[in-house]
Amino acid sequence: MSLAAFWLVLLGCLAQCHAAPTVAPTTSPEDQDLAESYLFQFYSDIGTRNSTLRSLTTNTSFSDSLEAMQAFFGLEVTGTLNNETLEVMKAPRCGVSDISEYGHFPGRPKWEKRLITYRITQYTPDLSQRQVDETIAKAFELYSDVIPLNFKQIYSGTADIMILFKGGYHGDFYPFDGAGGVLAHANSPGRGQGGDTHFDDDENWTLTRRGVNLLLVAAHEFGHALGLDHSRDRRALMYPTYQYVNTNGYRLPDDDRRGVQALYGSRTPQPTPKPKPKPRPTPEPGPEPEEPTDPDPQPFPGNERCSRDLVFDAATSIRGDLFFFKNGYYWRKTTAAQGIRLTKVSRRWSGINSVDAAYEVPNENVFYLFEGRQYWGIRAYSKRIIPGYPKSITNLGLPSSVRKVDAAVYVSSTGKTLIFVKNQYWSYDEARNQMDYGYPRYITQDFSGIGSKVDAAFENYGYLYFSNGPRQSEYYLPYRRVMRVLLNYGWLNCY
Repeated sequence: MSLAAFWLVLLGCLAQCHAAPTVAPTTSPEDQDLAESYLFQFYSDIGTRNSTLRSLTTNTSFSDSLEAMQAFFGLEVTGTLNNETLEVMKAPRCGVSDISEYGHFPGRPKWEKRLITYRITQYTPDLSQRQVDETIAKAFELYSDVIPLNFKQIYSGTADIMILFKGGYHGDFYPFDGAGGVLAHANSPGRGQGGDTHFDDDENWTLTRRGVNLLLVAAHEFGHALGLDHSRDRRALMYPTYQYVNTNGYRLPDDDRRGVQALYGSRTPQPTPKPKPKPRPTPEPGPEPEEPTDPDPQPFPGNERCSRDLVFDAATSIRGDLFFFKNGYYWRKTTAAQGIRLTKVSRRWSGINSVDAAYEVPNENVFYLFEGRQYWGIRAYSKRIIPGYPKSITNLGLPSSVRKVDAAVYVSSTGKTLIFVKNQYWSYDEARNQMDYGYPRYITQDFSGIGSKVDAAFENYGYLYFSNGPRQSEYYLPYRRVMRVLLNYGWLNCY
C-alpha cells in the first residue's frame, strides 16, 4: 500500500438529503473531473481500473466505481452521475477508501506494546492548552476503557503519537485546505511517524455543537492511529463523515469497540486494591550544589520562556540533559528533576558571559561553548573548563573573517560537527581534528526546508533540530528531509 493510503483524513460535515435522487440533466466538465478524481482517490480498489486517473474515463470502470460509491452512502445505485451523488462528492471527506462495517488496514498494523505515549507540540488558539490536553486525554480514554492499552502524555522528546494543530503546509505531503475542508489526518500504527495526528488549525475547534467538536474528531483520528479503518455503520465513530453527537457521557459505539478489540483484545477489569498505609514522608532531594538556580532572575521581559516567539541563542545536549541558552542564561531540561531550571552562564562557567553556539561530543565526554571569536572545551562529567581554553575559533579552521558562530551540532552517525555561520555551514571532522574539504557550503544546498539560517541546533533521539527564529525543524538526516515543524518554546514545559 502506498504512503498516501496510510494518511487518513477526517470528513467535514455532510448534509444528508432524503429526497428522491434526480438525474442531472447535463454533466459539466468540472463535475465529470470531480467525479473521476473522487472515485480514483476513494474507490481505486474497485473494478478493473489501472493505477492512473485516465483509466476512470472508460464507461465500465467509471460505472463500477460509481455504483460502489453510491452503495456505500446508501444512495440509489444507478451507475450514473446525479445531483444527490454530486452533492456527496462535493462535501469535504476523508482521504482513505471506504469499506463495510468496522475494518482494519491491510496487514492489520497495531501497536505491539501496552503503554503508548503522545505529545502535543502545537496547540490551537481556539481553546486553552488545558482544555486541549483534557479533551485529547478523554479521546484516548474512550479506547483505554475497552482495550488493554494505556496512553500517557509527555512534554518533550519524541512520543509514539505526535500531535499538532497547524493550517496549510505543516511538514508532511498533505497540506490542509483551509476552513471547512479537511479537518485532520492520522497515520496508522508503526515506527517513525506511525500514529502521528495533525489537526487543521484553520477550523474552529470547540467542545460543543458549534464549530468542529474536538473530542469527536480526535477520537476518530485516534481510531486510525490505533489501526482502525472506516466503517459503513452510520452509528460508528469511524463512519467517514463528521457527525455531531452529544459528548456528555460519550462512550465508544459498539461497532468501533468490536473493531479495536479485534486488534488488541478486551480490557479485563482489575480488582480495586486495598489502600496501603501512607509511608512516612521523606525530604525531597535538593538541587545540585554546583549549579544553583538564580532565585529571581529577570533576564527577559515577561515570561519569555513560554512565548511562541522565543528564539534560542544556542542549544545542546550534555550527558542526556538539554541546555537552551538565551541572553547570558540557560534553561536546563533534565529527566532527573521536574521543572525547568534557569541559571546564569557566568555563575556556572566563570569567564563566559553568553553563549552563541554549543555542541557535545558524547563519546569523548566533552562539550564546547562559543562566545564571539572564542570557544571553550568543558568536561561533561564535571562541567569544568579544560586547561588551555579558551581558543580562537580559527583553531577549528574557520576563516578570520568569521566574528561568531551561529550554531553547531555534532552528528553522532557521521562523527562530524556542523558549524553554521550566517547562510553557510562547515563540516568539522572530530576524529581528524580538521575541517572537511569543500566547505563552506550554503545551508539551502544540503538542508532543504530548514531555512537559510540556523540560530541553534542539537541532536535528540536520532533527529537533528534546527532553529531559525522561533521556528524549529525536526530533520532526519538519513532521509534528508524535514519531518516536522515545531516551535522552540515547546521544549520548555509550556503547557
